[in-house]
Amino acid sequence: MFQWRRYVPAAKRRGKAVRHAAKLRKGGQSLAPVVMQGRTITTTFWGKAWCENLERYSDYANRLPRGRTYVRNGSVIDLHIGAGHISAQVMGSDLYRIEVSVTELPPTRWRALGKDCTGSIDSLVELLQGRFSQHVMQRICAPGTGLFPSPKEIKFTCSCPDWAAMCKHVAAVLYGVGVRLDTQPELLFTLRKVDATDLVERAGDGLPLPSKGPAAGRVLDDSKLSEMFGIELAGAELETGVELPRTERTRRSQSLPKTARKATRSGSSRGRSVKRAAGGTR
Repeated sequence: MFQWRRYVPAAKRRGKAVRHAAKLRKGGQSLAPVVMQGRTITTTFWGKAWCENLERYSDYANRLPRGRTYVRNGSVIDLHIGAGHISAQVMGSDLYRIEVSVTELPPTRWRALGKDCTGSIDSLVELLQGRFSQHVMQRICAPGTGLFPSPKEIKFTCSCPDWAAMCKHVAAVLYGVGVRLDTQPELLFTLRKVDATDLVERAGDGLPLPSKGPAAGRVLDDSKLSEMFGIELAGAELETGVELPRTERTRRSQSLPKTARKATRSGSSRGRSVKRAAGGTR
């Protein structure tokens, strides 16, 4: 006949988790424990949105509170998030292994998400920091049509003897994902097998091109271009008043239209006359 294992107090479970994690590390295992700062599980937009999405589903209502207790007590000693998959180890009465699979975001939903966010996401930094309009936030977090998975898109297993659809160890892992998204929000996109940069690009598609040219202050004149690139543009002699060598003058004059050649010759003659006059006064 089945019997429940004896209840282990939180403090004892926490100490057991620390010792077991140290033992696993000594044996060569690389662990990524869920570490919280204080009692608040999540603090950023993505972490909070993930947890609120979980709590929205009545399927999970009975088991989520115990999961919060476990994640706060440091019982999730290892958590790895990959493409469509989460693996974790949680310390309870014993050490339990949890596997969670999340379906890929349907391409049609991804395209619709990008279309609905057109013009509302300027950069990848803005997206990952959750700094965008209320419209985009609501669209991304919408149940069934947004980025977060619904219960039918999540499947999980735990090595514990609990027969419930979701045991407290799985619940702790799902809250642990929220904690991880606080510092690594890009993992949500990895989990749903989509590219965050693609959403930014899709959100920018279809925007009208600017009809106005650049402002006058942003356009370099010929003299500044000449300085910047170390070259002298045709006609530079007229603007600067510096006489070029005769061979260079001839070459440039031949490349100019006839009217411009006359103006150049006239300007050069005036320049020589001024020099001669100046020389006579010394």
